[in-house]
Amino acid sequence: MPQDLCVQLVPLFQDLSGEDQLNIQRSTKFRAFHKGDIVFSPHSDPQLSIVARGSMKVYRITSNGREQLLRVIEPGGYEGESQLFGASNENLYGEALADTMVCVLLRRDFMRLLDAHPQLSIRLLSTIASKMARVEEQTQFLTMGRVEERLASYLLDLLKSAGGSRRVRIPMTMKELASYLGTTPETLSRKLRYLEDRRIIARQRRDVVILSSQQLEEI
Repeated sequence: MPQDLCVQLVPLFQDLSGEDQLNIQRSTKFRAFHKGDIVFSPHSDPQLSIVARGSMKVYRITSNGREQLLRVIEPGGYEGESQLFGASNENLYGEALADTMVCVLLRRDFMRLLDAHPQLSIRLLSTIASKMARVEEQTQFLTMGRVEERLASYLLDLLKSAGGSRRVRIPMTMKELASYLGTTPETLSRKLRYLEDRRIIARQRRDVVILSSQQLEEI
């Protein structure tokens, strides 16, 4: 069953015994979303949203009303861990990027789990610290003056996660990537063509082959 995947996918719970994982799984609520559905918002109950299948984008609304993409959550990823410790969600939204299956663990259920597994709080604090570091990196990333510099940095980050392959897949639409890079889809399209024309990358829609990582680093 798809809902059986959630706990096993999350590194946070993987060191627990099978029985303990089963107890946690019983505390989660399995939900299915279609593309474009809102998975969570500031109006939702405090919760941990675990993606079992599909993908979910996390974004916030800026002061001028624009959507700012923060990250894309793939299967095994999760969002909302800070809410489990009582932090309020002021301006974060989760939206399904495709037909997506999510397991939801409400804060009140998680607090009961902590009584039996206090070590989970230490792991969650470590996860929160790592995510805060990534947010800080993105803030610095957006201060890069040139869009092509941001794009090159993003592609190099994808390459580092590709396990030795030169082929990477952009896990979002071009519109969403443009939002993430702090630019417009039209500008992003021009910068991608620039990289293709210089034979730094080859691209087929969202699939990209890095032909020269050295040239990317020099941008």
